[in-house]
Amino acid sequence: MNKELKSKLFPISLAVLVIILDQITKILVMKNIPLYTIGAQFFGDFLRIIHVANTGVAFSVGATWSETARRFLFSMIPLIVIGIVVVIYFRNNTWTKLQRWAIMGIVGGGLGNLIDRFFRAEGVVDFIDVKFYGLFGLERWPTFNVADSAVVVCGLLLIISFIITFIQESKAQKSQESEEK
Repeated sequence: MNKELKSKLFPISLAVLVIILDQITKILVMKNIPLYTIGAQFFGDFLRIIHVANTGVAFSVGATWSETARRFLFSMIPLIVIGIVVVIYFRNNTWTKLQRWAIMGIVGGGLGNLIDRFFRAEGVVDFIDVKFYGLFGLERWPTFNVADSAVVVCGLLLIISFIITFIQESKAQKSQESEEK
């Protein structure tokens, strides 16, 4: 196996790890905490483990839409997008290691939630509930899960890495232009 292919395959382990951790934690929550019940609290009420089901997407957007609309918009379209991302992932040879790992973290998170959408009639299992102290008008942040965390953290890493890469390339180009003068 060549080095280039290996550099593309190894980050897939992060996607697999995210899916496994996400599904294990969801199974534990479903098995041990009744739906819409707080199972544990930490640091006062700062962090709570609470079993909720979300038939919508982020912030429960679309939770009241028809089953057909939700299935198509929240299952099929994300599956197609993830497929496109994976194809581009393997065709692109310019991404940094960090960018490859971040992309696979996002893919793992996306697939973790898609598993719920395809195989759990009640929707995506969310269970991490954090106090938000009234910021943005929210007393508590909308409940989330391991897959959501992976998407957000890896998405931020990917954005930061693109910004850093852009800055580095701009500096290199300016340096090259000044050397040519």
